[in-house]
Amino acid sequence: MSQSNGVPWSRCQGGLVLQVRLTPKSSKDALEGLTRQADGKCYLAARVRAVPEKGAANKALTKLTAKTLGLPKSAISLESGSTSRIKTLRLEGNPDEIEAALRELLKN
Repeated sequence: MSQSNGVPWSRCQGGLVLQVRLTPKSSKDALEGLTRQADGKCYLAARVRAVPEKGAANKALTKLTAKTLGLPKSAISLESGSTSRIKTLRLEGNPDEIEAALRELLKN
């Protein structure tokens, strides 16, 4: 994980691995920028309206991430954290383009 350079993602074969802190049962669906935990690790903060039951919040996170970054839903998979607030997503595709989309998102 590239925690040392202050971003919640790292490159992997065929794309990026993204660390996300998810808040379910929110009033809106949004990727909200960076958040830093007490241990110093950096995550992309995400909120979804879905409840954390039967994978609904995880599906909503995948759909939101795909839409926001301009990726097909099939390019995003949950690597770990299915029952945790901290999720690891694998984003398949051109890592330069995905990283550029993430950096653009974080500017706003």
